[in-house]
Amino acid sequence: MLLSDKEIKEAIKKGEIKVNPEPDYEKALGPVSLDFRLGHDFLIFTRTSHPYIDVKNPDTFKDITQEVTKKTEEPFVIHPGEFILASTLETLEIPNNLAGRLEGKSSLGRLGLVVHSTAGKFDPGWKGKLVLEITNIGVLPIALYPEIRVCQMLFEQISSETVGYTDRNNEVYKGQSKTTASGGNWN
Repeated sequence: MLLSDKEIKEAIKKGEIKVNPEPDYEKALGPVSLDFRLGHDFLIFTRTSHPYIDVKNPDTFKDITQEVTKKTEEPFVIHPGEFILASTLETLEIPNNLAGRLEGKSSLGRLGLVVHSTAGKFDPGWKGKLVLEITNIGVLPIALYPEIRVCQMLFEQISSETVGYTDRNNEVYKGQSKTTASGGNWN
């Protein structure tokens, strides 16, 4: 069951869902979602001496990104076919009885901007910034600005409380506070 706008706001006010900084509900709260804003840090992929990324060899994906930081009014231009990582301005903490689902904003999707490739699920107990896997599938470059509303989070009640993401030993993105590249946790 998805939480409604009233339930999302109530859960934040009670401290069950934690969002920092607190959202501007007038702008960010939709009927079943809460908008999150684009942060200031971006990871762009660079060419390396490695001929390809080998998922069984972490050395091949250690130095493949470069961090770029933009000021609030400074555009970050993403070109057609380009893939970058970015994070949200907000930090999110989800209780152990809810899961989160990240979705794009339709107004940006209609320009060809995709905000997550596959990682749209946020487990119960998640704490940290949301890392976005952004791709421009359109035909024209898109200028993005830090602090624009770039994605939305839906919250779903799960059937029973679970051991939270940050309480598990093998989770690699616990408490991420900035845009984080692949941790390679698929073996």
